[in-house]
Amino acid sequence: MQKPLSRREMLDICKGGFGSLAFMSLFGVLPTACGRSEKSILDVSSNLNLGPHHLPKAKNIIFLYMDGGVSQVDSFDPKPRLAKENGQDPRKKFKVDATQFNNVGKILKSPWEFKQYGDCGMPVSELFPHIATCVDDIALIRSMTSQFPEHTNANYFLHTGSGLQGRPSMGSWMTYGLGSENKNIPGYVVLDGGLIPPGGLDNFKNGFLPASYQASILRAGAQPVANIKPKEKIKNLQEQKLGFINQLDQQQLAKIGEVDAVESAISNYELAYKMQSSIPELTEFKAETKATKKLYGFESDDPHTRGYAAQCLLARRLVERGVRFIELTCPKVSADRWDQHGNLKDGHERNAHAVDQPIAGLLKDLKSRGLLEETLVVWTGEFGRTPFAQGSNGRDHNPSACSMWMAGAGIKGGTIFGRTDDYGYRVIENEVTVHDLHATMMHLMGINHEHLTFRFGGRDMRLTDVHGHIIKDILA
Repeated sequence: MQKPLSRREMLDICKGGFGSLAFMSLFGVLPTACGRSEKSILDVSSNLNLGPHHLPKAKNIIFLYMDGGVSQVDSFDPKPRLAKENGQDPRKKFKVDATQFNNVGKILKSPWEFKQYGDCGMPVSELFPHIATCVDDIALIRSMTSQFPEHTNANYFLHTGSGLQGRPSMGSWMTYGLGSENKNIPGYVVLDGGLIPPGGLDNFKNGFLPASYQASILRAGAQPVANIKPKEKIKNLQEQKLGFINQLDQQQLAKIGEVDAVESAISNYELAYKMQSSIPELTEFKAETKATKKLYGFESDDPHTRGYAAQCLLARRLVERGVRFIELTCPKVSADRWDQHGNLKDGHERNAHAVDQPIAGLLKDLKSRGLLEETLVVWTGEFGRTPFAQGSNGRDHNPSACSMWMAGAGIKGGTIFGRTDDYGYRVIENEVTVHDLHATMMHLMGINHEHLTFRFGGRDMRLTDVHGHIIKDILA
C-alpha cells in the first residue's frame, strides 16, 4: 500500500500552483467563501476547516478573564435585600447549598453603592467607575452558571467546555476553524499578566487538536517571549544554522512519515523565527500617542493598573494584526486575584482598580478606531460568589449565579439579560451555561458550533459537546 503524502510532500509537488497564489496575494487580498478577505491563504494547506460557516460579525475575540470569581452582588447585580437583612442568618431565609469551605456566615450587604449609567440606565457598583461609562456598548448577563464550585475544574470548564483536564481550549477551536490572518504572529495568544489560572497552562492547550493550535504565551514588556531575540549577531550565520536544522527536520520526516507532533514542532519553530522580527515591533509602544496611553491608564500611580494597561493596549495591537483569539490573565495584586474568602472590600477594590480603567480604555479605543464593530470583547470569571459571608468579611464560591458581559461585534449594547433571586444567590430566569457562551462566541465568529468537529476517540468532538444554545436576546 502506498504511503500517503505528507503535507510537505504535497506542497513540494504543488508548489507551482501555490506559488502563483502567493504571487497573486502580493497584489491584493484573496476572497473567502463568505465574502471576507484574508491576509494569507497559507493555512489552507494544513486545515481543511478554514473559513466561517456563515457571515461573521466578529473577526477577533478579546477574552478578559477575571481569575478567581468576581462577586456578582458587588459588581453588576445589585440586591437591596442584602442591605435590609444584613447580619441575619441566611439559613432562615433560603436553602443554603454546600459551599467550597462550608463556612456559612451571616447575610452580607455589598460594601459598595450602585448607580445607574448610560442611556440604558444599567446599574454598576462603585468598583467600576470607568467601565460604567461604557455600558451602552455592553450586554450584561446576570444569569451565568457553572457546573463546578472549585477553581481548577471551573477553569477547565470555562476554557474548554469540559471540567476535565486535556480538552482543547476555546481559542484553539477558533483558530482550528478559522485559521490565522497573520503568518508572523500566532492566531491564539494569551497575555500573561502575572497569574496563570488554577489548572495551569492546560487551560490554553490544544488537547486532541493538532499541536499548532495551542496558545502562545506573551508578556507585555521588554521581553514578551523568552529567547525571542536572534542568538547570532550575524544574520547570515543564524539563517545558515536554521537552514541546517530544517534539513535535519526534513530527513527525519522522510524516515518516519507524517506525524502531527513533528509537523507541528517544525511549524512552531518556523513561526518562532518569523516572530523574531514581528514581536519586537508589536510590543513597542513608542508610536502610541500620550493621549492613548493616558486613556488606558499608563499614568496611574498603581503599578498593577499600568501593567494591565499594557496588556489591554497590546491586545488592541494584536487585533489590528489579525490575531483571532486573545486572552488576558489578571495582574498579580497582593490580594490574590478575585478570590476573596476574607477581606472582601480591600481585595475586590485592589483588583478592580487594576483592571477598570484599562478595560474602559480598551473599549473606547477600539470604538474610536472602528475596531469594536468587528471585535468581540468578553468579560467573565469562572463563577460568582455567595450573598452571605464566609466568616465575617469574605464570600465563598458560588457556581449557581455569576454576572458577565460582552461588548462589540454583533452585541446589542445597553442590554441586561437574565435574572437572579432577591439575594443574587441562584438564577431564576434565562440561565446561561458555559456551553451557551461558547456557542454564542462561535456564532459571532461565523462558526456553527454544531458543525465544527474533530474526530477523536471514535466520535466527532466539539467545543460545546452535545449542548449549547446561542443567546439570541443579546445579539444586535
